[in-house]
Amino acid sequence: MRVVIADDNLLIRDGLASLLRDAGVDVVAQTDSADDLLLNIASYEPDVAIIDVRMPPTHTDEGLRAAEEIRRRYPDVGIMILSQYVEVGIAARLLSESAAGIGYLLKDRVTNLEDFTAALRRVADGGSALDPQVVSRLLTMGRSVGDPLNLLTPREREVIELVAEGRSNKGIGDRLVITERAVQKHVTSIFMKLDLPQSDDDHRRILAVLAYTRP
Repeated sequence: MRVVIADDNLLIRDGLASLLRDAGVDVVAQTDSADDLLLNIASYEPDVAIIDVRMPPTHTDEGLRAAEEIRRRYPDVGIMILSQYVEVGIAARLLSESAAGIGYLLKDRVTNLEDFTAALRRVADGGSALDPQVVSRLLTMGRSVGDPLNLLTPREREVIELVAEGRSNKGIGDRLVITERAVQKHVTSIFMKLDLPQSDDDHRRILAVLAYTRP
């Protein structure tokens, strides 16, 4: 797996590169600017671009705008956005067209290298990886008393959060220590309660959940 890293913080950028190389990931380029990131994408054709949301010169949404440009020009390159804080609006903007090949994680998730590299590989393979805190915010913001999400059992809420993170039924079963068959029953129940169409396509499952939970 080949990645480029774009972050204006030298310590974070070099530290992340060192961790990934130790994990067997090929870090082909590093940069501190969104403009250089686009040049690196064109030159190195990575599997995934790891991008900080806030970059020079304004430190607002340069990273996000670069990610959107990469999606337009290089649709086969996965995007892993790293953020210091939960920013639901940015997540919704990033996922507005498709969840395929998209990741959005908080920077402190990088400390669990095994989980982080697994998330990178999901994104590189066209899957998704959403931070649990982002998913939790999407599930809880602005819910009315009659909201169908309130019909979900505690276990179903755990399952829907993992579905929205981009995990497969097997991955959900491993995390919750239940069988894949049990996971499928929970997913079926969730989609019935939320009146969402059934689908075996992981991308459609994620998009359906995000569409429903978006504030």
